[in-house]
Amino acid sequence: MKQQTNQPLHLEFDTDRAYIPILYDEQEVGFCKPEIASRIVETLSEEEQLHDDNETLTKALQMACRDLLKKTGGNPANAARLMERYLESAKRPEHGTRAVAFLLRDRQQELDVSDKEFVFFCNSYRLSPQELRNIYKGQEISDEQLKVLSRILGKSVEELRNIRDGFSNKEMNTLARILGTSAQELTELLN
Repeated sequence: MKQQTNQPLHLEFDTDRAYIPILYDEQEVGFCKPEIASRIVETLSEEEQLHDDNETLTKALQMACRDLLKKTGGNPANAARLMERYLESAKRPEHGTRAVAFLLRDRQQELDVSDKEFVFFCNSYRLSPQELRNIYKGQEISDEQLKVLSRILGKSVEELRNIRDGFSNKEMNTLARILGTSAQELTELLN
């Protein structure tokens, strides 16, 4: 076997070292050191536990949504829609004013300052306490505010504009479906 530089590739195999076979669908697909095999098993076990935890949390959310709908006089059959709404609002937004608000919260945590200190910090960059409150409430962010936010967050104005004006994956998929194209083609078209 040769590398691209036309030098022979040296394969080494230590006969004093124990190797464990890796099986997939009852077929050997490779060998690894015992320490690595242990880490692989540990990782797979963690993944299985996460999957089980996820199923449990999903069932619990579904039960809570049904109970809430029953208590409020709603139709328990609408639990799936309510679950989807809760899950969507719990996700960190990729775009829009809420995404910028999350960036501000991240910045506050990086600085390790209280809310009051962060308001003072932002005000020192010419983002007033009222403007900061408005961003957290989800109100529109002006281009002038993007310049100030750029300095506060350490990001370029263009990067923040893309975050503010971009589409979430769900919005992009919906728009692509309406236009009869794929989300990837639409993203390429918009960029």
